[in-house]
Amino acid sequence: MQIKVLGSAAGGGFPQWNCNCKNCQGVRDNSIKASRRTQSSIAVSDDGKNWVLCNVSPDICHQLLASPELNNPDVLRGTGIGSIILTDSQIDHSAGLLNLREGCPHQVWCTAEVHDDLSSGFPLFTMLSHWNGGLVHHPVTPLAPFQVAVCPSLRFTAIPLLSNAPPYSRYRHRPLPGHNVALFIEDAARGSNLLYAPGLGEPDEALLPWLQRADCLLIDGTLWRDNELANAGVGRNTGKDMGHLALAEEQGLAALLGTLPAKRKILIHINNTNPILDEDSAERQSLTDAGIEVSWDGMNIEL
Repeated sequence: MQIKVLGSAAGGGFPQWNCNCKNCQGVRDNSIKASRRTQSSIAVSDDGKNWVLCNVSPDICHQLLASPELNNPDVLRGTGIGSIILTDSQIDHSAGLLNLREGCPHQVWCTAEVHDDLSSGFPLFTMLSHWNGGLVHHPVTPLAPFQVAVCPSLRFTAIPLLSNAPPYSRYRHRPLPGHNVALFIEDAARGSNLLYAPGLGEPDEALLPWLQRADCLLIDGTLWRDNELANAGVGRNTGKDMGHLALAEEQGLAALLGTLPAKRKILIHINNTNPILDEDSAERQSLTDAGIEVSWDGMNIEL
């Protein structure tokens, strides 16, 4: 299985266009050692030619231009992307579908809850129906494995996560199990697997066996501290409000990762305020010491 990290940042990217926090200003003026990042999405493949796009960030066009392996030179118009899977209906994971309208129809796999959000509060399915067939919905049932024709060796299972629905959703603060899922991706040909979970609010007993099974974890690294936005002076929402488990709390994600047997533990969906973006920071060093990696745009992972 080949995994391409197209974007590694949380919503707004890094630096965020309207933010002058220590990190954003630091990467602009080179006063910290850090890399610019676009908003979170990945692509996976079983042959390096045909790809499944997992989440579609607002930066998708720039990400595709930076990823020549996703190009398809054999067609006049098109790419190597044959299917799209959404793990939630958050704007930073779905708004990029608007930028892909010239390539409709697209085969989009998502749960009923995500489809409902994207047909009501943020009606992408409705809007894009006017472009050459729009988005063709394929229903995803949590815990029921499914395959897509473009990558026949890969099997996907959606694992419900305890998190939150988007701010525009009528289910905000009362999400249903299908509003946020992780993807457990298995490569039948190679016997390897990946757990992709860019939005994790709270690990529970149902998720733990999947975390323990994974060869590689590509998992939520949004915040270092739960109250990070307030401490940076850029917002009032906590990580828990937004549906993200902070890394450094006593029962935080870094502590959990330390108990898991995965060969690789990689963070994705990193907010612009997170001190781990500074490669010289003590926080970044603590992750390195614990064997936890921080993904970057363009990162290639092979399992």
